[in-house]
Formats: sequence, structure tokens, C-alpha cells
Amino acid sequence: MHSRFCPRADIRIAILGLPSRQAVACQRRALLKETQIATKSKAAQALAKLATGIEGFDELSRGGLPRHRTSLLIGGPGAGKTVFALQCLVNAARRQRTPGIFVAFEESPRQIVANGATFDWGLASLAEKELFFLDAHLSPTLVKAGDFDLAGMLAMLAAKKKEIGAQWIVFDGIDVLVTLLQDPVAEMQEIYRIRDWLADNALTAIVTAKLENRTSEAVHYGFLQFMADCVVRFERRQEDRVSAQSIQITKYRGSGYAAAEFPLSFGPSGIEVGAAEPAEIGHGASSERITAGFKRLDAMLGGGVFRGSSTLVTGVPGTAKTTLAGKFAEAACKRGERTLFVSYDEAAEEIARNLSSVGIQLKAHVKSGLLRMYSARTEGIGAEEHLTKLKSLIREHRPRCMVIDPLTAIAKAGSLGAARTVAHRLIYMVKDAGITLLVTALSETDDPRAESTDLQVSTIADTWIHLSYLVLSGERNRALTIIKSRGISHSNQVRELVLSKSGPTLTDVYSAGGEVLMGTLRWEKEAEESARKTRQRAEFDQKRRELQFAEARTSAQIKALQMDLQRQRAELALYADENEARKMSSSERENELRRRRSADSAGVSSRNSGNGAAK
Repeated sequence: MHSRFCPRADIRIAILGLPSRQAVACQRRALLKETQIATKSKAAQALAKLATGIEGFDELSRGGLPRHRTSLLIGGPGAGKTVFALQCLVNAARRQRTPGIFVAFEESPRQIVANGATFDWGLASLAEKELFFLDAHLSPTLVKAGDFDLAGMLAMLAAKKKEIGAQWIVFDGIDVLVTLLQDPVAEMQEIYRIRDWLADNALTAIVTAKLENRTSEAVHYGFLQFMADCVVRFERRQEDRVSAQSIQITKYRGSGYAAAEFPLSFGPSGIEVGAAEPAEIGHGASSERITAGFKRLDAMLGGGVFRGSSTLVTGVPGTAKTTLAGKFAEAACKRGERTLFVSYDEAAEEIARNLSSVGIQLKAHVKSGLLRMYSARTEGIGAEEHLTKLKSLIREHRPRCMVIDPLTAIAKAGSLGAARTVAHRLIYMVKDAGITLLVTALSETDDPRAESTDLQVSTIADTWIHLSYLVLSGERNRALTIIKSRGISHSNQVRELVLSKSGPTLTDVYSAGGEVLMGTLRWEKEAEESARKTRQRAEFDQKRRELQFAEARTSAQIKALQMDLQRQRAELALYADENEARKMSSSERENELRRRRSADSAGVSSRNSGNGAAK
């Protein structure tokens, strides 16, 4: 009789007497049960971790290194293994007040402390109760006689752990020790002895070991990677004459992690990891407007750029990109805002001197402390190192506005892909901090119509201003146009950019026959237009005078005719008066004659004659 339940230990025996289909079903049920039990156990107790305090790495590892477990750091010489391990101990002692032990198999503690003094950790001031160094490095002339094990050293470390309450321990250069055993079996035994000792003492351990190259499996101690709970690989390689360093988590038991390879750099505070940015963009959006440098440019931008936005100025050399950047920085300082001006491959003093020739005065703001100018060479330095330095400058100066001139300089050395990644991370980092950013970038071709850049940051910039040359009639003139400005109703005109002692300005748009004219052609056209208008005014004045003369002549003629008419009317009136007087005079004379002759007047005679007849 066959059992219906098949414990894993008896699966093989049980399925021997079952039909094939039943055997498979039984095996699946047993495996499913084990998987469910493991899942419930994992959900009930998540893996505990300790933060390393290393910028970027805690994000990649989802919280740091596994607590009370062993992490293995492997990589070639100079890749950063020892710095990483030591930085974890320093951060734990400084921030969490958690003491640690550093066991040095390869270098002496004095050398390690001296090397660590190059960072701002204050390593020398840490007391032994906070960070204990054990000198365990072996001389190359050491001769091994008889059996060798680490029991004595581990017993001493256990006592020290109890004394200072250590929670971290580092075994730096364990490969140096185990290779001296010259016995693979003994090497494995001692490594597993260390692992068991770490588990018994509840210590979070970091073990470092060299790896000559990326494909090397380290024959003598390759089993370390299988023993460790977390394996971190460091790599250093040359890219276009520039040393590029990277970090990758290749294994992490019981935890999720970012498995990709990420850039690593050394800064003033130690190692910084260029972790991937969060998938969700969370920076705010301000509606406040600030000037882009001068009034006419602000007018083209509908009132200026938004606070906390990023502005990209592109163009070939000589198109006045630095001038616009300097004007933006000067305007920020005049508002009393702290500003950071970063220039590559050109000295700050030289930039300040050159900008003064176009009315931009930066030296006074540098003296006041509002403006911080930083210059650096780009040759031989990787993009990640530039980003690390910029982060440090931002932390120190705490600017509200920032200029990088030109951003494309970081692509001169190293891979272009790394430079693009750094450029994008920089813009997002600055925007997350609420800093208003203006960056300049060289166009990848000298064609004035080309607007693309090597770093491809135009897609993430909020405002894109392009400068170009217009070459006509043997003359080169600067032209400015706004390609895009998110959230702003901006001008689509091409304006001439003119530099003078009073600063940069934009001329009014002048077109003839549908073509925008600049420089001498504009001057000639304006002179021609002015002469034409002068001729028109002269012709108009001549026509006006002729009209006035004709009007005056006509008015005089009309007045003369009016006077002649008045004369004729007066003559007619006089004639009428004389005629009336003549009539009256004739009647009076007749009456006077009648009276003198004693005769009746003409009226009386008539009446008398009538009366007689009536009788």
C-alpha cells in the first residue's frame, strides 16, 4: 500500500512503486509544500541589514550589507575594496556610534590610517574603543613551520569584540593569508573557520580579496564567493586614456538588489556610487520667474525663466555662450542669491576679465562671497569624478543659481556614454535641490543650422536657447533663437545678438523681402531706407508748398473776385439810389412848378374833375 503523502526525504522511495503520473503529482505536491513553507518563513522575518553610509550603495543594495553575515569584496588593485571596507567602519562609528574592528593582512594599520587621512573622516581622532586596528600582515620572508590555523587570532578578536562592543569587523586582504598556506584544503578550512566564528559572535563582516581581472575565478580562493552571503565586485579599467571605476553586486542572499554595473568615484568623503535615479520624478515646480540675464531676452521668454528650471545654451565656439552664462550669474548675484559658476578648461580669473569687456562685472561678487567660481581641466579625469566634485561644491556653497560652462567638456575624456549618464544625473540632482541651472554646450558641428549636442541633454532641459552665426557679404553676425521653453509662451523670432561695453543686447527684428537682415547688410538697408524716407519727406514738403502756393493763389483770386463782386454790387446800389432820387426829384419839381403857377396839384385836379362830372 502506497502512502498518499510523500515527505521530501522519502520522495524517491515512494515514487518507485507508483505509476509515472502519480509519482510526478506527488513530487510536485511535496516541492510546492516546501516552497510555501520557505515563503512564509521569509515573509515572517525579512533580512536584517546595516547601512554602510556610502552614498549610492545603500540604494543599490536596498538598505546596506546583511547584518550578522559575511560580505565579500573582490576586485583588482586600486579598485577601492579597502577604502569601501574602512569607510563602512568609519560611518558606523561616527553616525551610529557602533564600534568596529579592522584586521589588516596586507598593509600595516599605520599605512591604512595614513591613507585614510586623505579623506575628511577624521580617522586619526577615532579612539580605539570606536575603531580597533589589528596588525595581522605577514612578512614575505616568513617561513611556515608545522600546522597553521587562525584559532589564536580569532580568540583574541572575540575578546576585543566583547571589550569594545564591536558590531562590524573587516578582514582586509584575506587572500594574502590563505595563499601562504599553500594547501587548498587548509585554505578552505580556515575560511570556513572564520565564517563559523563570525556566525557565533554575531558580527557583520566584510572580507576583501584580490581579483586580477573580470574573468578571473581566483583558483586558490574562488570558494569565497560561494561562502559569502553578499558579493560585491569592484573593477578598474581604462576608457580612452581615462581610468574608469565601477561596482556591481553579483550576489545577495535573501534580498533584492540592483544587479547592473554602476560607476564609482572617490571624493573628499570617500567612495561615492553613481546609483540609478529613482524611477519616479518628485521635484517640485515653481511658478516664480527670474531673469535670464537681460530685459530683451526675458521679453522673448515671456518674462524670464522659472525658478528651479534648467536652461541649455548651445552653439559653436565664439557665439557668446559664456557671455550669456556670465550675465545670468551677475543678475543672480545682484538679487543677493548665492551662485556657483563652474568653468572647464578656462581659468576663472580669465573668464572674469573677459566678461568685464562686455559690461559684466563678476569680481566684486566673488569678493563678497555670493559668487563661487571653480575651474578645472577635463583631460584625464572621468565624468564621475567631475560629478563628485560638483556635489562637493554644491554642499559647500549651497547656491540658488548655478552655471556650468561648458557641460560638454566632461565628454572629452572617457566614454561618451558615461558622460551622458553623468550629465543627466547632474541636471536631475540640481533640479531636485531647487537650484536654477544654466549650462552651455558646444554643438557637435560648426553648421549654423545644427542644434544637436553630444550629451543629448536638450530633451531634459526646460529651456533651450541656440546661438549661431549668420555669414553674409563677408561678415559674421551672432543670432539667437529660442528652440523651446516649457510652460512659457516664447518668441519664435531669430534676433541678432550684439555685444557692447554696456553688455549683451538683442536688436529689433529687421526683415526685407521676408529675410532677416543683420550687421552691415542691415546697416546698409537701414541707410537706404532712411535715404528713401528723406527723399519722400522732401518730395512731400515740395508738394505741400506747391499746394499751399496754389491754395494761396486761389484764395487771392477768390478774394479779388469777391471784391469785384462787392464793387459791382455797390455800383448797382448806387445806380438804384440815383434812379430813385431821380424819380423823386422829377415829381417834386413838377409839384413845385404847379404851386408856383398857382395851379392845383396833380392829385387835386383829378379829384375836382371827378366831382364836377358827378354833378
